[in-house]
Amino acid sequence: MATVTAAAPRIGIPWRFATPKHHFFNSCTKLSLSSSSPNITLHKLSSQPFPMVPNLFRANASSAIDAPSEELEASSRGAIGANDLLIVGPGVLGRLVAERWREEHPSCQIFGQTMTTDHHDELIKMGISPSSRETKFTSKFPYVIFCAPPSRTEDYPGDIREAALKWSGEGSFLFTSSSAPYDCSDNGSVDEDGPIVPIGRSPRTDILLKAEEVVLEFGGCVVRLAGLYISLDMDFKELGGAHTYWLHKGTVDIRPDHILNIIHYEDAASLSVTILKKRPRGRIFLGCDNHPLSRQEVMDLVNKSGKFEKKFEGFTGTSGPLGKKLNNSKTRAEIGWEPKYPSFSQFLGVSD
Repeated sequence: MATVTAAAPRIGIPWRFATPKHHFFNSCTKLSLSSSSPNITLHKLSSQPFPMVPNLFRANASSAIDAPSEELEASSRGAIGANDLLIVGPGVLGRLVAERWREEHPSCQIFGQTMTTDHHDELIKMGISPSSRETKFTSKFPYVIFCAPPSRTEDYPGDIREAALKWSGEGSFLFTSSSAPYDCSDNGSVDEDGPIVPIGRSPRTDILLKAEEVVLEFGGCVVRLAGLYISLDMDFKELGGAHTYWLHKGTVDIRPDHILNIIHYEDAASLSVTILKKRPRGRIFLGCDNHPLSRQEVMDLVNKSGKFEKKFEGFTGTSGPLGKKLNNSKTRAEIGWEPKYPSFSQFLGVSD
């Protein structure tokens, strides 16, 4: 299979890519916290709406002969500002990015592109001007971040290319990818320069690497995120997580020594905003808390926290692949970033 090498400079060794054969429908592992204990502090998106911004674009429906659907055109009623941001996929991570970006740039315009109109009312209340895939903007954006997963599209790299075409080339273009492409399954150590899974071995990594290739072709950047976790409340019940599933099961037939890597949603958002502000070109960054844990260690901390009614009994498996120990010290040094939650144990408020 022919490969292409991304020429833009970035952290680590040159990466090689080739066209994937399949699609992968989970871009990253999601861990979550939930508890019936009244003592746990739940972290959520702010309940206070952002300062409302004016209607930022005008949508005109027009039809054409033989056109399969209506085409929308959106034009800004005011010029796109130097700090305006387009978020493709304004889900939990995208909305946290919006909060952070608004704190940095209170007068900016923030747009959110979604697959459907299901959550447009929520976005409007947050001060995010919603649009759909069919919306055509007459102006390009200085800052674009792509947070959408590949699970609801047949052409993930194509969607990213469309997003890149909405970037003006100023500011930054960032794709939130996954740490899955790093090729290690023996609990070994991996940093930004680690080897990647060869094209053709896994549909999961093929689709991510092809998507990353598109971003780098445009001079954008990639941040490969470890497993995301968050404290749950009523707003985020749809976010299931590994340890909550294990708690429910009590006993799970998988090996306990498989290493996991995690990062809190808030830290993933702050890392993304820091990268956007630095305006690098053609780089691959890594997002993790630098405190990898085995499955057993995760559940020991959950039990030790005393914040859950149930207790996990144990893992019974003895075979299967191991994980990897991620370290993003190079990313931290280059962009000047540190996480709010340095480890899962500190997040839970327990000692290691």
